[in-house]
Amino acid sequence: MNSPSRHITSLLVTGGAGFIGANFVLQAVADGLRIINLDKLTYAGNPDTLASLQGNDRHVFIQGDIGDRTLVAQLLAEYRPDAVVNFAAESHVDRSIDGPAEFVQTNVVGTLALLECARDYWRNLEGAAHEAFRFLHVSTDEVYGSLGTEGKFTEQTAYAPNSPYSASKAASDHLVRAFQHTYGLPTLTTNCSNNYGPYQFPEKLIPLVIQKALAGESLPVYGDGRNIRDWLYVGDHCSAIRRVLEAGRVGETYNVGGNAERENIAVVKTICALLDARKPLADGRPRESLITYVKDRPGHDRRYAIDSSKLQDELGWQPSQTFETGIAQTVDWYLANQPWVQRVLDGSYRMERLGA
Repeated sequence: MNSPSRHITSLLVTGGAGFIGANFVLQAVADGLRIINLDKLTYAGNPDTLASLQGNDRHVFIQGDIGDRTLVAQLLAEYRPDAVVNFAAESHVDRSIDGPAEFVQTNVVGTLALLECARDYWRNLEGAAHEAFRFLHVSTDEVYGSLGTEGKFTEQTAYAPNSPYSASKAASDHLVRAFQHTYGLPTLTTNCSNNYGPYQFPEKLIPLVIQKALAGESLPVYGDGRNIRDWLYVGDHCSAIRRVLEAGRVGETYNVGGNAERENIAVVKTICALLDARKPLADGRPRESLITYVKDRPGHDRRYAIDSSKLQDELGWQPSQTFETGIAQTVDWYLANQPWVQRVLDGSYRMERLGA
């Protein structure tokens, strides 16, 4: 079943300087959409990622907080977007272990403020604009908790978050659902598996391993390395969000996965092999010899896997990358963009372990 598409020309995107948000903004502007980009520019927000949009009249950047109701209301009134896409979130499990309060403030309290502003804006729209407006909330598969060795998360899977991060995202998902049922706000929610690709902040597994392996440093792997994630190339995630925005059914949730389950240790070994082929270490050692097993982090979910069949069957979306093609493109991007990485690392983050 393929749903008809609604016409979208302008979006208010929150968190559009973060990893997934910035990739989405770059893709959307390239496709001719006008993006009003609101980002608080915390440690993970990087305006450098958006440098290619400098002077582009289809991209308006505002530094600010989704919890600032006055600012959000002003942006909605001034730019009158066709939809809101909410990427804004604190998103790193280890950081949530070290400091959960900030996650609740941004992911729960901030999302509530954004929802209230969007509701009030939508109520004052008329005719076709009122009918077409959407609020799309970008969430994670981590709200579902941990899977056993079999099965996949579906849109009907009960929520069972195991970290402060996933608990805060679960709360925001529930608020989005409540605003649709209580106020009629036309919401959509996507829950994605682990993303990877260009412009990812180097505290996450794949860019962290790439950087440490390039430097010939120890490659830390949690526990036994057998934790499984379903890996989704960020460009495919962005195209899925666009498709849900265009044709998703109001009030529905759509799971987005890459059909690419891999054990963490297999991901690390794949990166080692790709880098050995492209840029061997000076002493000739295989980078697999750098792998070091470290104590597992608290509450570490064993396995995630996403069933994206609803998105594929209803809206006709398919991932364009396999894990093999996506990870090769990602390694090549980091090799070609070391100045971007070094500018990120010149800030407060130094690839240290968090959440211990």
